[in-house]
Order: sequence, then C-alpha cells, then structure tokens
Amino acid sequence: MTAYLNALGVICALGRDKQQVARSLFAGDCSGMRAAAGWVPERSVPVAAVQGPLASIPAELGQQSSRNNQLLLEAALQIRGDIDQAIARFGHSRIGIVLGTSTSGIDEASRGIAHYLRDRHFPADYDYRQQELGAPANFLADWLDLSGPAYVISTACTSSARALMSARRLLDLGLCDAVLCGGVDSLCKLTLNGFSALEAVSAQRCNPFSVNRDGINIGEAAVLFLMSKETLGAQPIALLGAGASSDAHHISAPEPSGRGALQAMQKALYNAGLQAEQIGYLNLHGTATQHNDAMESLAVDQLFPAGVPCSSTKPMSGHTLGAAGALEAAFCWLSLSAANSARALPPHVWDAQADPQLPPLHWVTATTRLEQNAPRCLMSNSFAFGGNNVSLIIGDAP
Repeated sequence: MTAYLNALGVICALGRDKQQVARSLFAGDCSGMRAAAGWVPERSVPVAAVQGPLASIPAELGQQSSRNNQLLLEAALQIRGDIDQAIARFGHSRIGIVLGTSTSGIDEASRGIAHYLRDRHFPADYDYRQQELGAPANFLADWLDLSGPAYVISTACTSSARALMSARRLLDLGLCDAVLCGGVDSLCKLTLNGFSALEAVSAQRCNPFSVNRDGINIGEAAVLFLMSKETLGAQPIALLGAGASSDAHHISAPEPSGRGALQAMQKALYNAGLQAEQIGYLNLHGTATQHNDAMESLAVDQLFPAGVPCSSTKPMSGHTLGAAGALEAAFCWLSLSAANSARALPPHVWDAQADPQLPPLHWVTATTRLEQNAPRCLMSNSFAFGGNNVSLIIGDAP
C-alpha cells in the first residue's frame, strides 16, 4: 500500500515554513548555526536554534505549554487547512498521531526542579506532564480533538524516522485513514551537556566526513507530515520504503564496519522494491563524529559501488536528534516538490578536506541536479545510540 505524504509543516534553523527552509537548504545556507553561551558551562557552542517568538499554546491547554509543543504547533499551523480537510473526510477517530522526540518538555522540567531545589516549591507554571515523552502527541490530539491512536516513539536520533514507519503501519493495518507523523525536539541543556560530556560537541560548525571533523552541532526542529492511504495533495509524494536494524554494538558508538547501517538501507530498498542504482540522492546521517562518518562511508560505499549523489545537511540544520529523521525526510520531500523547479539537491557543506582513511563519496555541489527520470527515489539515513538504524525512501508515488 502506498503511504502518501500529502502535506508538510516544518520549522527549523533554516526557516519557519517549507518555502523558507527550501530556499536556505538548496543555497547551502548555514547562517542559522550560531555560537551561543549558556548551554554548556564556561564556553560557547554553535547551535541551530529557531529565532524569534513562537506561537502561543492556547489558554485551555496551558498546562501543556513547552517550547517543544510550541515548535510542534508552528508546524501544525502551516498545514491546518489540510488537517481540517482530512478530519472532515475521515472523522476525528480515524486520524492517528505518531511523533518522535527525545527532549519533550525536559528543559521546562529541569528549570522547575532547579526552582524547587532552591525555593522548596515548584514554580506556578510547572507541570510534571510537560516532561513525559508522550506529551507532544497528547498535546496535538487535544488541540485538534482527535481520538485515533496517538503516541510518541523515542529511540534517540531515529525517533521520527521510526514514527514515519509506524504511521505507515497504522495505515496498512486499517487502524487509521490518515496519520499526522513526524518529530519535534527543542534545544535543551540536558542533551547539550550530555553530548558535551561524551566529548562529541564541536566548538565550530560541524564538518561531516572531513579529515578535520571533530563532533556535532545540536539543533531544534518540528516536522509534521499528513500521511494517508490516498493522495490528498496536488503532487503525489510517498514513503516508498523503510528499513530498520538494531546491531546493539555499543550504548553510544556505532558498529564500526557499518553492518547495521547497511542492513537498514538494504531493507529499505527491498521494502520499496528498488535497486540501489535507482536511488537518485542519499541524505546521510553525517553527524561529523569520527566513528559515525567512518562507518557510514563504509556502508554507503558497499551499497553504492558506482556512487550516489549524497550530502549531510547537519551543518545547516544542526543535529535535531529526535526530529532529525523526519526533518531529513522533509528535505527529500522538498527536493521532489514541484516548487523545486531547478531540481536542486541539498549541497554537502564542508571544508573539502577528505579523510584519506574513508572511501570517497559522490558529494552534492551547488551545480548538482536531480535526474528527471521518473519515478525519482531519494533515501535518508538515521543512525542512533544503541545501534538503532533506520533508512527511509521518499519518492514520486507510482
């Protein structure tokens, strides 16, 4: 069954809607990555933050107020008309919600707990439910008055890629006629300090696959697709295939040979009924850590011996953790969109100093164009702690 991705709402450091994001993405614009103090003690680090005020949580849902839910609301408002049409067509009980996150409202909860430790009482706006991982789905269901399945997946950096897989499964099983799916993660001291403790945060803009790479930059984003069994949009773009693996090599380090990553990509191709040579572009996980880039290079080189145009978009968007899988699927969606008349692809932004220890890959440049051959099929990789690997294939619907 085809899972159509009918509408897209997106907000990240690249922009506050899909038009702004696409313009910045295809231009290789890294201006959203800015050094900021206050996240990690005694130093500034580059972060990819959403600038400016965010939509306010409705007063009747005030106890669910968090930056995470505000980002999610921004994405949902962009496609509110499409959502309302789906509700009118299918009914409130036939629309599901599946999201990925890793932070939820943990930053607000952390501030509330710090207040309690200092003053022996919680601030007036503290609510323990803010920090529950299911909070984003609960908020969206309450705001839209939806009664279909609503839940959150939290598998670190593959969370929202798995959310898209899970949404398609709800359609396959006949439990829903449409699913709001994607991911949301907000900048959070807890996660920034956690990655800093692992010595994984770069002091400069990240430099994926370079010999000079030295770690990640963290970002924030919200992404929301309206997925359904039938096309509701003018241009049919679909989730054609998905594959997942869990090599369980290490709690934080990837399996060095890329075995698990390769298996996820192979499963996605099999699921989509495609051969590797039919993939027109690969959005790499590309975190710019030593181990991730090394293993991903090995896996990609093995699967695509003739090469495939590829890039890491994290120097532009930052690593948005639980939202990364859906955000980079959205970058593929935007590449396929009719609005991308130039057939541009996200360029690979780096210092062009290749690591001689890694197999060379075929980097997207400003002049690379997506082939016009139909159907066009693009792949997006997400690899997480614990050896949790997901690969998605987004393409023109058959």
